[in-house]
Amino acid sequence: MKINRQFFRWSVFVVILLAGLESGRLEAAGPSEKISAALQPFVDSHSLAGAVTLVASPNAILAVNCAGYSDVGAKKAMQPDSMFWIASQSKSMTAAAFMMLVDEGKVNVDDPVEKYLPEFKGQMLIAEKNGDKTVLVRPSHPILIREILSHTSGLPFSSRVEEPTLDGLPLREAVMSYALSPLQFEPGTKYQYANAGINTAARIIEVVTGMPYEDFMQQRLFKPLGMKDTTFWPTEQQVRRIAKSYKPNEAKNDLVEINISQLHYPLTDHAVRFPMPAGGLFSTAQDVAKFCQMILNGGELGGRRYLSENAVKMMTSKQTGDAVKESYGFGWSVGTDWTGHGGAESTNMEIDRKHGLIFIYMVQHAGFPNDGGKSRDAFKQAALAQFAR
Repeated sequence: MKINRQFFRWSVFVVILLAGLESGRLEAAGPSEKISAALQPFVDSHSLAGAVTLVASPNAILAVNCAGYSDVGAKKAMQPDSMFWIASQSKSMTAAAFMMLVDEGKVNVDDPVEKYLPEFKGQMLIAEKNGDKTVLVRPSHPILIREILSHTSGLPFSSRVEEPTLDGLPLREAVMSYALSPLQFEPGTKYQYANAGINTAARIIEVVTGMPYEDFMQQRLFKPLGMKDTTFWPTEQQVRRIAKSYKPNEAKNDLVEINISQLHYPLTDHAVRFPMPAGGLFSTAQDVAKFCQMILNGGELGGRRYLSENAVKMMTSKQTGDAVKESYGFGWSVGTDWTGHGGAESTNMEIDRKHGLIFIYMVQHAGFPNDGGKSRDAFKQAALAQFAR
C-alpha cells in the first residue's frame, strides 16, 4: 500500500511538472553557476553595473541569473524581478500586435498606409537638398504597411516636434507630424531605422480597432501572456524596481549614473507622458521571455494561439527586399538561424532557432567602460555551453 501511495505521489508530481512545461509557466530551477561565473568579472572590473539574464526553452525557464547592482551607489543587488526600460524591443511587441489584425483580415501588409491614415495622402519625397534649397517630388508609390514595419519607408527616425523627449506627444499627433515630413528616400529602396514607422503602425491599430493602442496591447498581448510588469507607465512600486541607467565616465574606466534622455520624468506621469510604441515599454526578463516563447512556438503558448504561424514567419524573416543588404523582418532583426531585438540601453532578446533556446539579457547601459560590451556574448556562450543540445 505504501508503494502504491508513493507511486501515486510521484504520478501527481509528474503530471504537474508536465503541465507546467506545457503552459510555459514553470518557475526557473535556479541560477546557472556557469553564467554567474561568466558575468561576475565584468561587475568586478566596473565594466557592468548589473544584469538579469534568462535562458528559456520553448516551454520552460531554464535559468535566471542576477549579477551586480541595480543601483551601484546604494549597492542594491539586481533581483529576478528588477525592471528595465526595454526601449526598441517594444517594436517587436507592437509588430506582433499589428500582425494579429493581419491574421484577422482587417489589414494587409501590402496596403498603402494612406488607406487607413488619409493624412499620408500626397506625402512628398526629398529629391534634392542643397543648403537652403530643398526639392520635393512625388515618390514612385505611397509608403506601404510592409515598409513601415521593416524600416524601408523613407520616414525619418522621428519628427522635429518630438522634442525634448520621444514620449511627449499623443500618438495621433506624433503620427500626423510624420505625415507632414517629406520622405528621405524612395520607399522600399533602402533601410533606415525609424521609430516613426512602428509608431505609424500602432496608430493604424487604433484606427482599425477603435481602441487606444495601449489598451489593445494590454488586452490582446500583455494580459493573456501574463506579462504583468510590462507597461508604458510604471507604478510607484514598479519604479522602485527599475534598474538605474549608466554610461562610461570620461576616462572610460568606470560608470556614471544617468537618466533616460528619451523619456520624461516622473515615469508615472500619465498627463505628460504618452505611450511610445517604438520604444516606450518597461519590462522584466520573465515577461520578455514569455513573449519570446510565444514567438518560438510559432504564435502559441499555454494552449492559446496569439498569432498564426505565417504571421510569425513574416515577422521573423527578411522583409527588406533583395536589393537591401540589411536583414530585418516586421519589427524583428533577422539572422540565418536567429531572430531578436535590442534596446537603446543594451537590453537584448534573442531566439536561437538552431538550438531552440531564448536568451534574455537585461541591463541599463548607454555604452560600457572597459570591455563591458563583451558581457552579453559571455552570457550567451556560457548558456550555450550548459543548455545547447
